[in-house]
Amino acid sequence: MFATVMIAGLLSGCVDMTTTPPVDSRPQSQPVSAPVSRSGSVTVSDFANVVARVEPVAERECRARTSGANCDFKIVVETDPKAPSNAWQSLDASGRPVLTFTVALIADVQNTDELAFVMGHEASHHIAGHLARTEQTAITGALLGGVLIAAIGGDASTIETAQNIGATVGARSYSKSYELEADQLGTVIAYHAGYNPVRGAAYFTRIPDPGDRFLGSHPPNAQRIETVRRTMATL
Repeated sequence: MFATVMIAGLLSGCVDMTTTPPVDSRPQSQPVSAPVSRSGSVTVSDFANVVARVEPVAERECRARTSGANCDFKIVVETDPKAPSNAWQSLDASGRPVLTFTVALIADVQNTDELAFVMGHEASHHIAGHLARTEQTAITGALLGGVLIAAIGGDASTIETAQNIGATVGARSYSKSYELEADQLGTVIAYHAGYNPVRGAAYFTRIPDPGDRFLGSHPPNAQRIETVRRTMATL
């Protein structure tokens, strides 16, 4: 249980940038004109248009880069007005990938390029299998922590504490590299959906910079922006 709790906490705030049941905001398939970036406040219609462009590209990349993975993305909005600005990737009970956006995040993005980049980033976590990989490293860390303390005669409470610490260390061992992987593939997805990922990555200039903290879950914002720029140079 401890591993599940730790993983849920570590993965639920991916963008940083429960609740009432999410509302499925995925639009019906429809013809789309040439991609046009839009600045200013992002409307409900803008969100639907970004979904219509990004979702098929993300699903195509998913099918091309994975074998046997569920690539049928479901994109939903968390409508709780008290929920902080955030977006995250999860799996529903059937294993279908779900991308959730809070209304606060949708209000925070300044243009459709930013929204498309965040959407591509979250889809990339699923494509790269980050949830499963994080779970595995968390479990390994928890087991090692528990075994080490048990070996020196620790009691049940001390062993449980060591397991929790081990799960945290394990889960975060690769979290920064996972974020950069998602930024890289998210750039590809947003670009092929017709958006400007470099302009989209400007979102990082307005959120708190986590810096390069030991066991931090996210890399420095400047490193993330540079990853987007380097990826764009190859496209």
